[in-house]
Amino acid sequence: MALNKRVEEQMKLIASGAVEVLPEEEMRRKVERSIETGKPLIIKLGVDPTRPDLHIGHSVPLNKLRHFQELGHQVVLLIGDFTALIGDPSEQDATRPVLTEDEVAHNARTYIEQADKVLDTRRARLVRNSQWLAPLTFKDLLDLASKFTVARILERDDFSNRFAAEKPIGLHEFLYPLMQAYDSVMLASDVELGGTDQKFNLLAGRNLQRALGQEPQCVVTLPLLEGTDGVQKMSKSLANDVGLTDPPSEMFGKLMSIPDEIIWKYYELVTQVDPDEITRMRAAVDSGQMNPRDAKERLGIEVVKTYYGEGDARDAADSFRKVFGLKEMPEDVPKARVEAARFAGGSIWVVDLLVSLGMADSNSEARRLIEGGGVSIEGKKVDDSALELPLEEVDGKLFRKGRKTFVRVEVIDASGE
Repeated sequence: MALNKRVEEQMKLIASGAVEVLPEEEMRRKVERSIETGKPLIIKLGVDPTRPDLHIGHSVPLNKLRHFQELGHQVVLLIGDFTALIGDPSEQDATRPVLTEDEVAHNARTYIEQADKVLDTRRARLVRNSQWLAPLTFKDLLDLASKFTVARILERDDFSNRFAAEKPIGLHEFLYPLMQAYDSVMLASDVELGGTDQKFNLLAGRNLQRALGQEPQCVVTLPLLEGTDGVQKMSKSLANDVGLTDPPSEMFGKLMSIPDEIIWKYYELVTQVDPDEITRMRAAVDSGQMNPRDAKERLGIEVVKTYYGEGDARDAADSFRKVFGLKEMPEDVPKARVEAARFAGGSIWVVDLLVSLGMADSNSEARRLIEGGGVSIEGKKVDDSALELPLEEVDGKLFRKGRKTFVRVEVIDASGE
């Protein structure tokens, strides 16, 4: 195959689903040189294990890392076990609480386990940035800090906004872009991936590499995935997430609840469906030849298949059809939050729960609904009004009253997490 064609094929896959490839011509030259020399590019994705649980929004950069893996490049999944002690201030309007080393270590283990659902971690290089950040001396830190200016750091929107609003900014937060940039130096990365909220940090790595005599990395920014509400960035604390460890039926049900407007973005970012096929489906929906629900059902199958296999995906879809019927499912399933602190002992009386969810006006009405067979949880009818449910079995579950009332429950603690 001619060199130019091979370069174009790689560039097409690299750019697919990306917001920006910076600088694009420089990336093209890197790809061309890699093909000519047979030397793979070093592709970096840094992740801070600030939480133990991942959702499909986290899979977006992992999928892009897998694309580079498929092209034969050396992918590096960098676990920011040192930077997580600070926490990335991107898009924050307040200083993050500092995690303990034990919390970071626990989160890192679960992150790698869950990342393996998307990425072939056996063929990836897994590193932790504590290897080189922890041994730095204060003099080393001063030398690195001299490569940055306060004015440059304040160009970040989150810092400049907090500064203008006279909200506190910890000095340690200013060091976060420096540390992420130093990771790129230590890995001699050719390319770094990240969300659009990471653009400043990614470019900081490019600038520090150049300042220290390395060839600067290129940058690929990726879109942030909206949650199932279709509005805000996917987040467990907002109860709009699809967790990587959600059971197949729950994962499928959540995906069936997303607004039609974001179906195609989900296809592009969290499935492996060919882009040309996505274009054909979208045209069919726009022309009225295909029902959006059918496209959404295919989406649910594709996502569940990625994490659980074809069999479980088909079973989840079949179960959903039998229980709810695609025609009965509302476009947007409302979310309802339940505060764990309200219920002692870690369990909740189903009657009390129905009242809390607004599905019944009183305990007596809730009992009548249950005794009349009008209440189900994840498609299973509730027939005992004395039922006590563990809170963890309520969290994320779909409740149904009658034929048309649906509510998905989110159990939160006092802080809203």
